[in-house]
Amino acid sequence: MKQEMLKEELGFVFIYGAGLNGGIWDFVVEGLSHPCLKVEYPLRDRNVISGHHLGLEDYVNHMTEQVRAWGTNKFVIVAHSLGGVLAMDLASRLGDRVAGFVAIGAAIPKRGGSFVSALPFPQRVIMPIILRTAGTKPPEFAIRTGLCSDLPEEQASRIVAEFVPESRKVYTDRVQASIPDVPKLYVKLTQDKEFGLSVQESMIANLIADGVESLSTGHLPMLSDPRGVQRILEGFVNQLKASRYPVISS
Repeated sequence: MKQEMLKEELGFVFIYGAGLNGGIWDFVVEGLSHPCLKVEYPLRDRNVISGHHLGLEDYVNHMTEQVRAWGTNKFVIVAHSLGGVLAMDLASRLGDRVAGFVAIGAAIPKRGGSFVSALPFPQRVIMPIILRTAGTKPPEFAIRTGLCSDLPEEQASRIVAEFVPESRKVYTDRVQASIPDVPKLYVKLTQDKEFGLSVQESMIANLIADGVESLSTGHLPMLSDPRGVQRILEGFVNQLKASRYPVISS
């Protein structure tokens, strides 16, 4: 990594997972001493039905515009869940503005793969059928027991009420970007009901992560353990500034 990259103040670009919005990161951002940008997916403020035609490229185009309009030049991309797929493409477009990459319980397909292709068998066979027949918004029970498994009732109810179905294409479009050539950290979520540990281990291998940290949370650690997420992100940036990034044991 070029030394001059680390002399500037580093920021964070946060990318959330399917059905959520930038506000999911609020508790994490409030405790960070760095510039932060919570990017949004397209058409979040309009009729969600109108977004069903959008592809992965449309999502990434929208996110890229937000980052390019932001005042911070160097930053770490922090991606969660489905956001990992989008983050790979985003990082490739933003080039040397990207100083690091943190995947938090994130989907990381191999180059030329999709979110669906990164899933284990038989999910990668079943999921396209579910997307075609049932759409991209899970039943309330599934959201509560999977996505919100360790959240209190108030937070879980809010996630259910605000959940926005994504375009089917964002799950099936293939990512052509390579793994970012920057220091990479994967944050493993040991109580995750959405992505089990074996799935996350596959994502770690696909990312070729330089380090792995663990949080004892479900799929939404930014809500259940925001301080834990803050600690990991601050530690990652401190090591970037020191121009060294050893493998972190989990």
